[in-house]
Order: sequence, then C-alpha cells, then structure tokens
Amino acid sequence: MENPQITETIENLKGRRAYEEKRATKLGFSSLYEYFEDKIAKQAFETEENASRMLRFKAEKELAKKSRQPKKKSCGCC
Repeated sequence: MENPQITETIENLKGRRAYEEKRATKLGFSSLYEYFEDKIAKQAFETEENASRMLRFKAEKELAKKSRQPKKKSCGCC
C-alpha cells in the first residue's frame, strides 16, 4: 500500500533528496519511504494533540468565566 502523498513528496524533493536520505539512514529507517511515512504520522499526531489541547483550554476558560464571583460593592448606593 503506497501512499500517493508520500511518493509525490519524494518525487518533489529534487536537491534535498540526498539530505533526506542521509537523515533517514541516520535515524535508522531502511528506506526514504518509511522515513516520510513516520514523518507524516508524527505530524498528524501533533495536529490531533494540538486540537485536543485547544479544546481543553477552551473548556478551562469557560469554567473560569463561570466561576468568577461578582465584585462586592463597598457601598449600598452603587
């Protein structure tokens, strides 16, 4: 099962192909395809993690807004 996105990325490397091949062998991948497969998987995981982090942040922000107590007034006229 070849991913067309990965094959297209490898074809479009041009001058950076040698660099990416060296990097893949240094990191222990047997082929350039496996290296890009892992790279894309990491990017997908990172975007999912950021999305969940943003949802958690929004929920905490809403809770903070709701839990605020109104300011106490020092006098009865205001």
